[in-house]
Amino acid sequence: MEHPLYRHASEVSFRDTDASGWMHFANIFHHVELAEHAFLRSLGLMVFDRNEGGWPRVNVSCDFKRPLLSGDPIEVQLAIAAVGTSSVTWKFEVVRSGELAAAGSITTVRVNHQGQPQPLDDHEREQLERGL
Repeated sequence: MEHPLYRHASEVSFRDTDASGWMHFANIFHHVELAEHAFLRSLGLMVFDRNEGGWPRVNVSCDFKRPLLSGDPIEVQLAIAAVGTSSVTWKFEVVRSGELAAAGSITTVRVNHQGQPQPLDDHEREQLERGL
């Protein structure tokens, strides 16, 4: 990613792997979610609150380029592709030793405590649109 908005260092843990010793495909999203949540908190934005709601995923996509093994240090790089009325589409890349291991996108929707879409408030929109 040429100009990531946020970088998050992580490590592939043993629990992330399957019987082959490689990271199980679904676990890449766990590391991307950790980066997303750290970024939201760094902006002072709510990640999840039982009384206020959260940001569930409505669409995910990932292309896998290289296998990742337990103990591999990785960096998740995030950027924002689009901010909608109540949604954010994130682009991500997962890099190991300078090589692209996975790339994709995740669309999340801001919902209230009942799970209904909630338009972004002015503060949320301002913080997120800085990343466009």
